[in-house]
Amino acid sequence: MRRIANSGKKAGYVPIGYKLMLSYMVFIVILVSVNGYVSHSMYDASMRKQTEINIQGTLRQIKDNVSYKTDDLIRVSSMLYDDYNLMQSLRTYDEPGDNHNRMTNIIIPKLEVATRSLGFSQRLFVYFHNTSVSERYKLRTGGGSSDLLEQTYDIYYMSRIIDRDWYKTFPEEKYNETMLWKQLEEDAEEKRISLLRRIVDTNNPFKLQEIGLMRFNVRLSDLFESVDYSKLGYGSMVQVKDSEGNTLYTSGMTELQEDEEQSKKYITIEEKMGKQGWSIIAQVPITIIEQEAVRVRNFIIAVCVLCFVLFTFAGIFISRYFSIRITKFVSVLNAFREGNLHKRINYRGKDEFSQIATALNGMGEDVGALINKVYLTQLQKKEAELEMLQTQINPHFLYNTLSSINQLAKFGENEKLQKMVQELARFYRLTLSSGRTLIPIASEVEHSNAYVDIQKVKYGGRLEVMFDIDVNVWPYETIKLILQPFIENSLKHAWSGDRIHIRVTARNAGDDIVFRIIDDGMGMLPERLKEIMNHSAESETGYGIRNIDQRIKLQYGSNYGVTICSRLGIGTTVQIVIPAKRRKFFLNDEE
Repeated sequence: MRRIANSGKKAGYVPIGYKLMLSYMVFIVILVSVNGYVSHSMYDASMRKQTEINIQGTLRQIKDNVSYKTDDLIRVSSMLYDDYNLMQSLRTYDEPGDNHNRMTNIIIPKLEVATRSLGFSQRLFVYFHNTSVSERYKLRTGGGSSDLLEQTYDIYYMSRIIDRDWYKTFPEEKYNETMLWKQLEEDAEEKRISLLRRIVDTNNPFKLQEIGLMRFNVRLSDLFESVDYSKLGYGSMVQVKDSEGNTLYTSGMTELQEDEEQSKKYITIEEKMGKQGWSIIAQVPITIIEQEAVRVRNFIIAVCVLCFVLFTFAGIFISRYFSIRITKFVSVLNAFREGNLHKRINYRGKDEFSQIATALNGMGEDVGALINKVYLTQLQKKEAELEMLQTQINPHFLYNTLSSINQLAKFGENEKLQKMVQELARFYRLTLSSGRTLIPIASEVEHSNAYVDIQKVKYGGRLEVMFDIDVNVWPYETIKLILQPFIENSLKHAWSGDRIHIRVTARNAGDDIVFRIIDDGMGMLPERLKEIMNHSAESETGYGIRNIDQRIKLQYGSNYGVTICSRLGIGTTVQIVIPAKRRKFFLNDEE
């Protein structure tokens, strides 16, 4: 013990207490740093997300306010669009006297009602195809403050706009849907925008004929009165763009910050106005968030410093607490430095570490004993399962053979009966094989041949069986009773005429031995084959086949076993694959 302890105090030796303290310090630095960084990042992300939500909510409110005004304007236009009397008066071409009455009693009152139905300034221009309607319009010399509260209407003939590009590109009419927001002619200069909408003859719903056009012209400042950057904070900007990306209105900065470096300093939020195809885009400087983030960051730093100091003192105390006790047992633990699972801790004492040593030694012994016990139990279980399956095969064959003997006795075939009994005795002599489960392949082939001789007594020339065995397979062993049951199945189920031909082959395929039993019988349907090979099935159909497959898998593993290929009217091929293992020679192999 003294030699080991002294050998530990060599050059470069670092006491366990310092190692514990160093690990605690690293852990504390990482913990505090990560906690501070994550807390700040989460708060920053939370603030950014909350700000974006607030901005998004403000933009939705702005959008709703704008939509309220646009919907109000659309509502007024719908009053004229759906006015049957107005449509009727525009369809008729009256005499001058009647025209005065029409203008006075129908057209002008309806236009006046439409212009006064809005709560903000607007100009209404109407263009009619009917030239019997008189034109009425006001000459304007330009923008200015004189029309701040105007709500006027002008009447023109369609001939004034028929050749203008904006009219030619106006979309095809769809009932109560076709309308267009656009800046026309002098609108951009006067900072106005127009709502265009047709007046159509709805008498024929299948062909809407244009009888006029409405143009509601409003100031952008009235329409976008609620678009105010101050609602988002100092330094913000709000823009309204049309579907083509043209700027209609701006509040705050003159233009969006689309430069990559500049855009990093702003949060950009966008809201779509579906009916109009406009976009309301807001940019808010990140400095609004950073002002609050700086205060929180300073608070987090202070908390991290305090935690670092407290954790450091706690680490010093804990490291000293364990190092005093651990150093007493360093010499004992060094004995396991180059050990293995069979090593035992030799320690004498009456403290907790002696209990740990005793428990580890006891656990090692228990684990070793448990491994041996489980291993032997699994071997015994496997052997028991193989024996059980083997005992199930023999009575199955004996029952079928005795049934054949009974038939021969019933019909008085004494010679065949005598020969069958002799072959049966030979068959069971080979079956017993001194109680061994694994037998030479030659014995398995001879056993199958004995069974065929038994059946030839019964079937005579109607049965032809050929054994095609590769000489290279003779040095190997196999589980017994894996060929005969398939020959029996062919005789029992595969007859499709007066004769049947069966071919039994055995080949060496690398590390495997492959047996095939091929017949030219009636074959099977895929559903029947699937039922036979279904190990979970409770039906007695295919019991013997599943029995052989299970025996092979228990003995050699799941990679080996039985596969069957069959086609109705052609025949069946059974393939059995086992590993190529050389057989062990016994004194009674030739018995």
